[in-house]
Amino acid sequence: MFHHIVLMSFKPGTGSEFFAKAQHYVERVKAECVDVVTYFLADNIAARSDGLTHGIVGVFTSSAAHDTYQVSPVHQEMKVFMATRIDRIVVLDTETGA
Repeated sequence: MFHHIVLMSFKPGTGSEFFAKAQHYVERVKAECVDVVTYFLADNIAARSDGLTHGIVGVFTSSAAHDTYQVSPVHQEMKVFMATRIDRIVVLDTETGA
């Protein structure tokens, strides 16, 4: 399995309308991209979050599936949309045997 974890903080004033549209993109990724095991947007509730308030967690069947997702039209649209409000971003990509 290939795990793609994106931690983010957002510019002040980023509100519920933004997150509702981001959730719409999450649903589109799940519907339009193949070999997605799980994909979700979540609040980061960690006490040690260093200000990174939200995360996207994606699990793909393989690195190749993740590569396909990266260049998919829906992911490209989502990145353009979210970049308007992202203040800080940290990404972890890793592969596991299960």
